[in-house]
Amino acid sequence: MKHLNAVVLDLEMTGLCPKTDKIIEIGALKVREGEIVGSFERLLAPGRPLEPETEEITGITDEMLHEAPEFADICYELLEFLKDDVLLGHNILHDFSFLKRAVINVLPKKSRFERQGIDTLKIARSLLPTEQKKTLPALCASYGIPHKAHRALDDARATLLLYQALWQQYGGVQPEKFLPHPLLYQVKRDTPIMPKQIAQIEKLLAQYHMENSADLTKMTKSEASRFIDRMKAAYGSAAKEQADGRTVLGAEMQIKGIGQK
Repeated sequence: MKHLNAVVLDLEMTGLCPKTDKIIEIGALKVREGEIVGSFERLLAPGRPLEPETEEITGITDEMLHEAPEFADICYELLEFLKDDVLLGHNILHDFSFLKRAVINVLPKKSRFERQGIDTLKIARSLLPTEQKKTLPALCASYGIPHKAHRALDDARATLLLYQALWQQYGGVQPEKFLPHPLLYQVKRDTPIMPKQIAQIEKLLAQYHMENSADLTKMTKSEASRFIDRMKAAYGSAAKEQADGRTVLGAEMQIKGIGQK
């Protein structure tokens, strides 16, 4: 295992879609010659309430994120930790897609953020029986790896141990399966919400007597457009159904679900 020099990365997010969902936790381990030499762990405020499903799966609550920094506040610290290292993760392209979108929206215009990656999910799919489950919890159970699922640093530690177990079993005969590969994900900078969209959302919230617990200025133009469309679809033809005091901003705009780990 002394060949491994990488950063093991895991993220927890509000949902599955990099374009609309946000990172709420980062866990990373710096590995040199197979040994952990550093770690990075942060909770992050997504700028909107968490779905109950997200809280249930991750154990992360709105209260825990109340005073957490936003991604922009820790971006350069994270980049200093990552440097140009290969990224190791389970379904690493999924995590990288969120990370790249977040980074590109902080760095100066025309900046680039490209990395190579090693994916334990891809390795497992290429080497293990088809019928065997390939989620991180299932593989950890199969290899006897202790694992507390859906917390970023715990998932990163489990991913490293899984990589080591797979390498021990297959690395000697199929080392090419463990080589890094480019992480290809195209992303454009988000366009901020427009003033007229803020006014329109505030008008709709007032019209339907809905509460707003999120900062509208943190929304992107595309997020605002989707939210307006969903709100009109949900309540526009049902004016007689008055709001019952529930908070919808964030819940309505999110795509439910957590990325497979």
